Amino acid sequence: MAVKVVLAEDEAIVRLDLKEIMEEEGYEVVAETGRGDEAVELVRNHRPDVAILDVKMPGMDGLEAARQINADHLCAVLILTAFSQRDLIERARDAGALAYLVKPFQKSELLPAIEMALGRFAEMKALDEQVKSLEEQVVVRKAVDRAKGALMDDLGWKEHESFSWIQKTAMKERVKMLDVAERVNQGFRPPAGERP
Repeated sequence: MAVKVVLAEDEAIVRLDLKEIMEEEGYEVVAETGRGDEAVELVRNHRPDVAILDVKMPGMDGLEAARQINADHLCAVLILTAFSQRDLIERARDAGALAYLVKPFQKSELLPAIEMALGRFAEMKALDEQVKSLEEQVVVRKAVDRAKGALMDDLGWKEHESFSWIQKTAMKERVKMLDVAERVNQGFRPPAGERP
């Protein structure tokens, strides 16, 4: 499956060259523009794998566009610029650019820069998923611990019995342990005589 690209470059000739190079290499340019504000909308609408943004564009500069695209984790961002000043490179990085290319560039520089941006974006997404998973695990753990405590206090069960009841109830009802724990934390108690 071809890598989808949104191109945002205000110089039409440069944009045309970029599109030609990428299409020759098997990338799919799904949208292009000469304006930064339109670039953000195009990325939201087309969900590309990578956005290639020039720094200086009308409507919104490429750094602000990169910042908005990165804030929503929409795709990888590669910044193009005619300038290589250190402060600009740092601002591009801070805006969420994952790769940087100084114009004029060679085809041999463009493709590795795109691949670098895509690779870094994939790593970031994987880390985000791990963080989200760990945060969810903490939420479940806290809810289950509170529910175990409530069952221990109210029913006199031991800790392992309380955990076992939550686990077995979740399996029997085909729901998550979090759902059972939340019901217990909201006041539900097993019928009298029901044991883990």
